[in-house]
Amino acid sequence: MNKHQSVEDFLIYLENKGFKFQEDAIGFIYFGKRYTDASDTIVNTAIEITLKAQKIFDSSFYISVLEILQSQNIKTRREAFQFIQEKGVLAESV
Repeated sequence: MNKHQSVEDFLIYLENKGFKFQEDAIGFIYFGKRYTDASDTIVNTAIEITLKAQKIFDSSFYISVLEILQSQNIKTRREAFQFIQEKGVLAESV
């Protein structure tokens, strides 16, 4: 995954890997991006964390992750995964 990949490109990448998003989920992803004013990197990371933690796209979990990452002023994928692992959301090393 490219660190500076657009949300659209990341969703296409995930769909090519087998994750299928419903139209409402895609709309919610972009809503969350606007609502939190998050960068593409943080949005993509929140999507990835959501899928790894929930095994499906859970819109409320995704929004919570976005809000937490933004409130903690997290800017990179590495910082996000470190923070999420410290909070016990993901136990595995990524």
